[in-house]
Amino acid sequence: RMFVLRQGVGVTASITPWNFPLAMITRKLGPALAAGCTQVIKPARETPLTAMALCGLAQEAGFPPGTVNLVTGPAATIAETWFADLAVRKVSFTGSTEVGRRLIELSAQNVTRLSLELGGHAPVIVFPDVDVAEAAAEAVRGKFRNSGQSCISPNRYYVHDDVYDDFVDAFSEASRGLCVGVGTEAGVHVGPLIDDAAVAKAFEHIEDAVARGGKVTTGGSTIDMGAGYTNRFFEPTVIANASHDALVCREETFAPVAPMVRFTDEADVIRMANDTVYGLASYFFTRDIGRVMRVAEGLEYGIVGINDCLPSTAQAPFGGVKQSGLGREGGHFVMDEYTEVKYLSIRI
Repeated sequence: RMFVLRQGVGVTASITPWNFPLAMITRKLGPALAAGCTQVIKPARETPLTAMALCGLAQEAGFPPGTVNLVTGPAATIAETWFADLAVRKVSFTGSTEVGRRLIELSAQNVTRLSLELGGHAPVIVFPDVDVAEAAAEAVRGKFRNSGQSCISPNRYYVHDDVYDDFVDAFSEASRGLCVGVGTEAGVHVGPLIDDAAVAKAFEHIEDAVARGGKVTTGGSTIDMGAGYTNRFFEPTVIANASHDALVCREETFAPVAPMVRFTDEADVIRMANDTVYGLASYFFTRDIGRVMRVAEGLEYGIVGINDCLPSTAQAPFGGVKQSGLGREGGHFVMDEYTEVKYLSIRI
């Protein structure tokens, strides 16, 4: 008789980012526990309190000691310790591609299982057959969520020449209507950036885009929130006539900045959308079912949102291709990351 078993890999570890500090932990911890694994969590240094609160709740709920664990400190030292320890059988990381490359190197010494959700540079393609107002509203919703500080945040917009002016006008008008402020207050849509370096990068990308012929149609600066607040509240910003070669179209911005690039040819825009080392999320708007299949199959991304800029959901696989990572989180696919397949052969 032949049997196949799936068994939990054992001790696992996770390194999580600051931008969604609870969700990034639970999407790693949940499947680990479901597979019968324990986990050690290393939260981002910018947001450790959320992880601490979660571990406190796990203890209060009666999780056995040693099931859910937390460590803070220098990320490099912690990672090196984990990968040198044969007891650690799997590490899951969400963060930059640069750090991901280093973790791949470290994982080689003990062939430690590794899953990576790394950087993204999501394109949005707007074809000429769309309802411009609907497409602009959905595109704005996706772009400015969490102030643009999301790995799947739209980073560059390719708009067909036939609807370009109307789309940029609608997108800019909707962006002006967003309220920037403190997230605990009613009616606020856009909060602050994480630190001063993020603000500096947003300015750098805007200045570079303008130097290459782009025009800021709305936003472009920080907002003075008054005494007691940092200067990290950034206006939703739209750049018309952006160049495909601008920094904002080449590097992950992680800020509320939306560059608009013209296109006329379907094959050419797919080439521009794929012209990056990243391959996490992508988006396009169309009503043509034939184009839906052609473009969806042509885009080199792990996630494709079609008329939908918020495709992430717990029951669907989440992850990228190329230098955006290895493996998947979400849905039943994630269980492959936390289990080993064991084949049994019984002679009877």
